[in-house]
Amino acid sequence: MQQAADEKGIEQLQDVVRFVLDEAQRRGATQAEADASINQGLSVTARLGEVETVEYQRDRGLGVTVYFGHRKGSASTADLGLAAVRDTVEKACAIARYTAEDPYSGLVDPEALAHDIPDLDLDHPWALTPEEAIELARRCEAAGLGVDARVTNSEGASVNSQRHKGVYGNSLGFLEGTAGTSHSISCSLIAQQGEDMQRDYWYSSARDATELEEVGRIGRRAGERAVARLGARKLATRKAPIAYSPDMARGLLGHFIGAIRGASQYRKSSFLLNAAGEQIFPSFLQMQERPHILKGVASAAFDGEGAATRDRDLVRDGVLQGYVLGSYSARKLGLKTTGNAGGIHNLIVAAPGKALDRDSFLQRMGTGLLVTELMGQGVNGVTGDYSRGASGFWVENGVIAYPVHEITIAGNLRQMYRDIAAVGNDVDLRGGIRTGSILIGEMTIAGR
Repeated sequence: MQQAADEKGIEQLQDVVRFVLDEAQRRGATQAEADASINQGLSVTARLGEVETVEYQRDRGLGVTVYFGHRKGSASTADLGLAAVRDTVEKACAIARYTAEDPYSGLVDPEALAHDIPDLDLDHPWALTPEEAIELARRCEAAGLGVDARVTNSEGASVNSQRHKGVYGNSLGFLEGTAGTSHSISCSLIAQQGEDMQRDYWYSSARDATELEEVGRIGRRAGERAVARLGARKLATRKAPIAYSPDMARGLLGHFIGAIRGASQYRKSSFLLNAAGEQIFPSFLQMQERPHILKGVASAAFDGEGAATRDRDLVRDGVLQGYVLGSYSARKLGLKTTGNAGGIHNLIVAAPGKALDRDSFLQRMGTGLLVTELMGQGVNGVTGDYSRGASGFWVENGVIAYPVHEITIAGNLRQMYRDIAAVGNDVDLRGGIRTGSILIGEMTIAGR
């Protein structure tokens, strides 16, 4: 029955999109596209054993874009009723008649459209009642509070389950629907010793709830991380090797993806401007985009324009192979779309034969800083200058010596990428960039 209801939901969204495309054509649009969706979810938070929030959400949305030649107009609505949809198309058409001509605007090139749509196993609904979610959150938090007597307070444990159904279609004849789920459990705890208070957290996320970490393990991990930060010290200003834990390394490489996006390139606002074919990383580093990983967080058979997604090497032997492009940015640059309208799809960071286990990774670093938390937004995408508040652990002779906080790490991303000295095998699968720990040969640490 659930599958039948799901199929009916997709069919209803397809009917909405078909109506949009027909209405746009009737009003004289030369091209049109529409994206209709239904999102629903349950979110529960418990703190110190008491329920703080229980939220159930069900949202609908429709985005319409029409083209009159090279004039573009867009409008959106949260009402999928016939009258509201017709009004939305009318507004998009009215806007298009007043916008300036843009020779690069328009739908994706027909030859780029996806035709064979693989089943990527992304849809795993969780039949979770609010009462069951509350119980999971309480158990998670209790496990963390029981780790150590110094874990004295909590910011809460949360259980979240979301499901998305969407249909994209355009006047080139493309009309496809998708469904996907995202589930997570998280816990944030506070440890105290005397006047010293430290907070830390842990979480697990997956498409399929059966693949989440056990709730007690999540809570214990959060508690252990909070206790480990007690007694944090400040460092004197110096230069030293910097290691990023996997979740922090994901953000570090996110700046690289931002710099090679088509918009950054054609606006000439990138520290990696015209860098295709250049050695950006050391020769042992490889990056592959793998859009069709089953149950992958960022898996997709087609992008936000209907273009087919494909496996490709983004970085080979440290050399940048190309950019991350949708159709508009591709036309601006005189290139072809790479199927990345809407973002990157499962970037795999690898160092074949050279990825190190944790002990070997720390030994390779020797003495330096392991970063486990970053603060602030001090990254200049145009120059690559990088400055972030940080905390983590000071490592001496390959062994963690003590926690540190209230410091700033600084460098330039171009140099930092070239100075990557090692990659760990502790790959974090919870995001669209899959990477292990990353070691930078040297950066500046500003402290007391």
